[in-house]
Amino acid sequence: MAIIEVKHLTKEYKLGALTGIKDSFRQGLAKITGRETWQRERFKALDDVNFSIEEGEVVGIIGHNGAGKSTLLKHLANITNPTRGEVHVRGSVAPLIEVGAGLNPELTGRENIYLNGAILGIPRKKIKEKLDEIIDFSELEQFIDTPVKRYSSGMTVKLGFSIATSMDADILVVDEVLAVGDLAFQRKCFDRMEELIKRQGKTILLVSHNIRQVERMCERVILMNQGVMAADGRPKEICTRFYSENDEKIKLQTAKVGGARREMTGGVEVKQIELLDKSGRGVEDVDYADSLIIRLTIVTSIVLNKPYFGIGVHTTDFLYLATENTDDLFQEKTLYPGTHVIEMKVSSFPFLPGAYSIRVGIGGGDISKPLFYEESMFTFLVKMPGRHIRSTMKEGFVSLSPEWTLVG
Repeated sequence: MAIIEVKHLTKEYKLGALTGIKDSFRQGLAKITGRETWQRERFKALDDVNFSIEEGEVVGIIGHNGAGKSTLLKHLANITNPTRGEVHVRGSVAPLIEVGAGLNPELTGRENIYLNGAILGIPRKKIKEKLDEIIDFSELEQFIDTPVKRYSSGMTVKLGFSIATSMDADILVVDEVLAVGDLAFQRKCFDRMEELIKRQGKTILLVSHNIRQVERMCERVILMNQGVMAADGRPKEICTRFYSENDEKIKLQTAKVGGARREMTGGVEVKQIELLDKSGRGVEDVDYADSLIIRLTIVTSIVLNKPYFGIGVHTTDFLYLATENTDDLFQEKTLYPGTHVIEMKVSSFPFLPGAYSIRVGIGGGDISKPLFYEESMFTFLVKMPGRHIRSTMKEGFVSLSPEWTLVG
């Protein structure tokens, strides 16, 4: 029998609000007298969602903001009630849905540990046995007898995560909290989660925008879209679909908004940036490992001695992947006021399928600071030849193109 069953789950909210006592009075009077009342628009946060989860399954829930992920988890944790449909959960649930959820700010950290354990039905003696383990993991020994309302958000989530993952609940519900806290504590959280998955066989529901994290930890992924369950299947298949949808969305957004960080000291401006394939044709997408040319058309209003150029590739979340500079290549050149064209040819573009952006820097003379610098100037997709959709990032950004030999 499934440990979680969701049948035709629908959650509706009324949009807008009555603006004051006068409006409330008019609405009430209209109802009493049988006149037509103003009906607020209804919004479906969840729309006829159906699935079941077996004991010991680790299920990721992904989707864009507003897709219904957190609303779904709140129903599974019995924090809110459905408008229609049914949710059956067989076993105790330790929810870690948002920073501070489940913690009483007026109580100390120690008192909150006992309170949460009692809510989960764990005997006080058992909680006492786990007390030192919880405090040690949270790294809050110095503050454990301080009221939680005096904690920072990072301290609060440390305590909440420590409690939720240390108690013997049947189901652990985690929403985005693995991204909170310092890097060292995040790593501790990952290790604890993998211990719960591999050694203890816990049933875990994980919501995260870190798709690589979901793909690594989960054995099944549900994709939510505008309150509807759009897909349910194996992590690689569902995450690849979500990656592909995101890539297209990011590309459209950057085309509308333009560059991100921009610095100009004057005298030089990039008028156009183009991506050319091996035949010299302008393209917006490139095939993995194909040759390409990045062409810059610049306009100078000053005499530029000893010009230098830099072109870099970064992810859409600004992880710099590669940067190439001309260094001393054009030290004998002088660019006079006017329009100039610079090209950088790449014989084999090394990055695996995904969305990438280009950043550009231009300088010259004896000035150390760039005369022009801009990120996200051009966003493009890398695709695998012969495939219409994005293939998975696998486990990195580049292929080493190795040659394998079995010796012996």
